[in-house]
Amino acid sequence: MLEVTGIRKTFFAGTPNEVRALQGVDLKIEPGSWVNVIGTNGSGKSTLLNAVAGAFYVDEGRIRLDGTDITRWPEHRRAKLIGRVFQDPFSGTAPTMTIAENLALASRRGQVRGLTFALKGPRKNELRDRVAAMGLGLENRLDNPIGTLSGGQRQSLTLLMSALIRPSLLLLDEHTAALDPKSADQVIRLTQQFIERDQLTTLMVTHSMPQAAFLGDRVIMMDRGRVVHDISGPDKKRLRPEDLLSKFEELRRANQLDESAAEMLRAQYV
Repeated sequence: MLEVTGIRKTFFAGTPNEVRALQGVDLKIEPGSWVNVIGTNGSGKSTLLNAVAGAFYVDEGRIRLDGTDITRWPEHRRAKLIGRVFQDPFSGTAPTMTIAENLALASRRGQVRGLTFALKGPRKNELRDRVAAMGLGLENRLDNPIGTLSGGQRQSLTLLMSALIRPSLLLLDEHTAALDPKSADQVIRLTQQFIERDQLTTLMVTHSMPQAAFLGDRVIMMDRGRVVHDISGPDKKRLRPEDLLSKFEELRRANQLDESAAEMLRAQYV
């Protein structure tokens, strides 16, 4: 279970470039739940993932995972509990190492790293079986450098690596945004397969309204560092992409009104 309570983060505080990225975000994700996060650029959705992953410390609030307060844990310590896939297919892997070596390192997350033991016969066969189950035909290329693969193949393997040792939380940060449509569909298929098979607690940022509407069991919409909509249960099951687009349009209008009001106030004091 992930519990985020009142977290706030301001970048460049007290300067002309100040950005209030998170403004009192509360979020509770039950074990096995798949939550999609949507919002416009600058809404705080990726900042939320980075806060949970430990890319920076929040200014205020608490982050608990499986009952443990990880608010002040450094990123490398949280990585023992959290699997993550980034937008860039070339992040999260070592390109000059082989597929097998990358998988071996992922299989020892949170342990003393080493390849010799991990790549012995039985373990390598097990890794080959996991790769074969993805249906990409990569099981006979385990000795190839992972950097020689296409973006879709590499992202698929990164996804496998993130879920190889069942994490307490899986973070997906627009992990199909940089892929062509065919590769994106392939990665989403594998995402569903891994999450549903292992009942992974998942937080996924996406710009795709169909993904947000049709995948997972909950959607939260962020705006200006806050959660403004939280859709789950029967409402989520009935949700369609056009419903989300309508909510975006409502936000756009509201923000325009806010800006207009601010301009009027500023004009009074010029």
